Amino acid sequence: MSQRVAVIGAGPSGLTSIKSCLDEGLEPTCFESSDDIGGLWRFKETPEPGRSSIYRSLVVNTSKEMMCFSDFPMPADYPNYMLHSQLLQYFRLYAQHFDLLRHITFQTSVLTVRQRPDFSRSGQWEVVTENREGQEQRHVFDGVLVCSGHYTQPVSPLDQFPGHESFPGRCLHSWEYKDADAFRGKRVVVVGIGNSGGDIAVEISRAAEKTFLSTRKGAWVLARMSSSGLPLDMTAISRLTVLLTSLLPRALVNWAAERSLNHRYDHRLYGLQPTHRLLEQKPLINDDLPGRILQGAVVLKPDLRGFQGSGLLFQDGTTEGDIDAVVFCTGYNGTFSFLPPSLCSGSVGDLNLYRRVFPPALERPTLAIMGLFQTKGPIFPAVEMQARWVTRVIAGLTQLPPRKTMLSKIETETKRNMKSCLCPRQAALHVDYIPYLDSLAEQVGVRPNILGLLLREPSVGLRVLLGPCTPYQYRLRGPGKWDGARQAILTQWERVAQPFRTRLEPEPPRPLVLLSPLLITLSAGAVMLAVVLSQCKLTLGLQDLLQGSTHLLDWLSALLWGSA
Repeated sequence: MSQRVAVIGAGPSGLTSIKSCLDEGLEPTCFESSDDIGGLWRFKETPEPGRSSIYRSLVVNTSKEMMCFSDFPMPADYPNYMLHSQLLQYFRLYAQHFDLLRHITFQTSVLTVRQRPDFSRSGQWEVVTENREGQEQRHVFDGVLVCSGHYTQPVSPLDQFPGHESFPGRCLHSWEYKDADAFRGKRVVVVGIGNSGGDIAVEISRAAEKTFLSTRKGAWVLARMSSSGLPLDMTAISRLTVLLTSLLPRALVNWAAERSLNHRYDHRLYGLQPTHRLLEQKPLINDDLPGRILQGAVVLKPDLRGFQGSGLLFQDGTTEGDIDAVVFCTGYNGTFSFLPPSLCSGSVGDLNLYRRVFPPALERPTLAIMGLFQTKGPIFPAVEMQARWVTRVIAGLTQLPPRKTMLSKIETETKRNMKSCLCPRQAALHVDYIPYLDSLAEQVGVRPNILGLLLREPSVGLRVLLGPCTPYQYRLRGPGKWDGARQAILTQWERVAQPFRTRLEPEPPRPLVLLSPLLITLSAGAVMLAVVLSQCKLTLGLQDLLQGSTHLLDWLSALLWGSA
């Protein structure tokens, strides 16, 4: 008899968890409180309490090849960075392709998840649900995967600011924000410079009389577009980059990367200069903010201190009067009210999780929290890898270490992260993207064998080593191996180029340029490599082969001379 697993939530984490359950022979039942899939990425005109909410213009910050599920590439004609509605359509295609919808019970909320009396022996859970008619039902499951997300409880610091009671304008959280129509002709302050804060400030500035962006720490600002107009994450997130940054002094890498960014726009001049180094925290991904600052449409201000009637007082003593609205982009609380209170044993009230998945306090590892982490990379492939690992643990195919070892690992990782993360909560949540994926993949048995690939199939091995760390790498071998993974890797840059092919022009010959001796040497080495491979009759396009070498030259150039 197959083991029954409850999946709470039918967003992207829930969908890939259902599929992983099926792949391992488990029997999933997904409970979704709304009437549709998509979770956070399903836009609604009016925010609903207890559910995620996004704004109308939201565009993803990670490109399609990097963020897709590992055995289901996005359609080639999809734009590299897409609107939320197109991403939701991808989830529909994914659910349809793998026949996931029949495992989802819609308009059913989970009220409680509790251990059964014989949990130490059976590892089973009692799950109480409520349907749309208000009827409660009790279920017994062998495992529980929590995929309900952590963007449902907005954090508003309004009570911390004196004078807010007498402020005549409107105060709201970004959770409530949909578009800029209500702010046309207004004077607006946006508090917080995360990705939402940057997006909302830019959008409001196109309609408002004046927009102020208040930030406590500043931010390093990166555009979605990298060199040659390619997606930023396709050129930045690679095994080669991880190797180089680990070998070179961190201070040198920070200096070179920051210098490169400041060549585009001086962060200090623009009021963006943060208190942290570039590699220490997630940067702000925004294509338009520097331009709006340059035009005076967005004005940077320091941290908010308080309210003075219709005006706002900032930490540097300056004030801005006649403010009509304040939008707080101040994050969310990741709370799971249906879980046993005993699981919330972290030092700051958060869940204490081994590899950001399993509560070590449990006698049996049959409950997992999915997607509760932060990383400098796409979320969906990491959650998918979590699901592949978790379902094998629940199925008894993979074992966890003793509780003492898990607690020690959590403490070690948190202490290491505290060197760059100022907040204990951020330190507990942070994972390094490729090392984290590789560590979970090792447990599943799907970590790419790069040396073996280079020897057996150099065309794929070179792309895995030098190219972007696309999710397909984790379907080349082991459990869940996908026959299409090799071809997906070989054609990934073709899918990047496909949406641009709407007006084809003859390609002009490239002019010769003078290069430094180092770059000439590296270029010569790349050409010699191509010649050798050609002599070996490797079926591999030269342009695609040298993509990693080209990015390496760009990276070294920026490192040595800080070129933009």
